[in-house]
Amino acid sequence: MPHALRAAFDAGMQRMAADPYGHGSTPVKGDESRREATVGSVVVRFYVSDAVLTVTVVRVVYI
Repeated sequence: MPHALRAAFDAGMQRMAADPYGHGSTPVKGDESRREATVGSVVVRFYVSDAVLTVTVVRVVYI
């Protein structure tokens, strides 16, 4: 990943981690805990676990 894109991605992921239900994220297939968002021009699909305050990224796609 080019440096500039990585920097934008890292900054966006920090904001997303603070509020995983915000920042333009949307539910995947109606599941509020399964989310997708575009972060720094990168599509990210992730799960949110409220019980343990964890966000797990399961797919990152950039071209």
